Amino acid sequence: MKNLLQHKNWLAAIFVLFAFALVEFGWSPLTGLTTGQQIAAAILIIAAVLWISEWVPLYVVSFLILALELIWLLPELAHEGHPADPAQVFGSFFSNIILLFMGGFVLSALLQKYGIDIRFAQAILARTHGNSTFTLLGIILSSAFLSMWMSNTATTAMMLTIIFPLIQKVPEDHPFRTALVLSIPFACNIGGIGTPIGTPPNAIALGFLAKAGYNVGFLKWMALVLPFMLVFLFILWRLLLRLYPPKDLILTLEARTTGKWSYRHAFAVGIFIVTALGWMLSDHIGIKTGTVALFPILACFWFGFLDTDDFRKLPWDILYIISGGLALGVALTASGLDKEVVKLLPTDTAPIIILALAALTAGLMSTVMSNTATAGLLIPLVMTLKFEGNFILSLVLATALMCSMAMALPVTTPPNAIAFSSRAIKTRDMMIAGGIMTIVGYVFISLLGPMYWRLLTNF
Repeated sequence: MKNLLQHKNWLAAIFVLFAFALVEFGWSPLTGLTTGQQIAAAILIIAAVLWISEWVPLYVVSFLILALELIWLLPELAHEGHPADPAQVFGSFFSNIILLFMGGFVLSALLQKYGIDIRFAQAILARTHGNSTFTLLGIILSSAFLSMWMSNTATTAMMLTIIFPLIQKVPEDHPFRTALVLSIPFACNIGGIGTPIGTPPNAIALGFLAKAGYNVGFLKWMALVLPFMLVFLFILWRLLLRLYPPKDLILTLEARTTGKWSYRHAFAVGIFIVTALGWMLSDHIGIKTGTVALFPILACFWFGFLDTDDFRKLPWDILYIISGGLALGVALTASGLDKEVVKLLPTDTAPIIILALAALTAGLMSTVMSNTATAGLLIPLVMTLKFEGNFILSLVLATALMCSMAMALPVTTPPNAIAFSSRAIKTRDMMIAGGIMTIVGYVFISLLGPMYWRLLTNF
């Protein structure tokens, strides 16, 4: 047995076969669900255990999800009379979000190759004088501010590339190294809630509220949400300093550049600016963020600013990690398991209890599947509930915000996955700090949110 435990890959294989047997031989404890829903639940549990334990590489889990859905789930759904299109599953592996990832990675490679990241990092240090505490705060605020106006996925890729020279100067065994890496995705997750365009759940919430007659404009959304965002950022800063103290660390960076400023450096900055503007204005110009991401990909490789070696060095494993999360969302939706989860919400209890349960459900579901998919499922359902006054506004806001505040796993959000790709942190690090921030978000949103939003809407 001891020998077996030392070989995690065999343990993982046994676990998968055991889960398969539970469903196929009718031993599953998930009574009341169809066989297809039991299979979807089994895939979800398998993925969650393997993602948390890291018994096999995370990108391998994504391919396992794909295989189980194609070979096990889809045939069962067809047998039950609810066929699902395999193209939906395959589409998860090259979707708009995956293309957006590629654009962010290419942009990051461009900035790194021409030393723009070094210059920016030196500018931050010049203003904080190497003080670790305030450097961390500057990184958090910068990441959050950018994520308010552009994709938090792209912001994470950019900021990690820009800040990585600082991270590399910190000894590998120093705890503050972890704080620097974690600060970026978590700040980007939190910053995304600050504006209607910051993250897709915000837009979904606004769309359904508008249909119900609630006029929540750009500035009103910010008034409703911005205080929470600022509190969460402050707590994140203090939490990371507490978990990973800098001690007497002074951040230094050698005065190094890639040489004299040339047209290539100007090109890198220009591509950065044009792409960022494209992402910020994508909704207004009618172009998807993934389509905008084609611009840096084509421009960099077409004109030789990046070459084939640079292309091969892109973190392809992260693309597949996110693809697995998207594919898992397809399984939950196609089988109807997502709706079964939502049905667990009691509708005959106090409204504040329903809000707390809806927020909890949003946080749990967003931990293991796309926050966009979770919002798209939960928000229409909670909008069907009947409440007096403006309580439905609080209910929808709480649900949407918790979709973004879930950040405990590498696969929970694209920013988390990108940070994990740096290989400077472990899943355990993200689970501890991200789990605490998820709980903090839940407490503030479910307890203080309704009171603040009711007070604000009464004026």
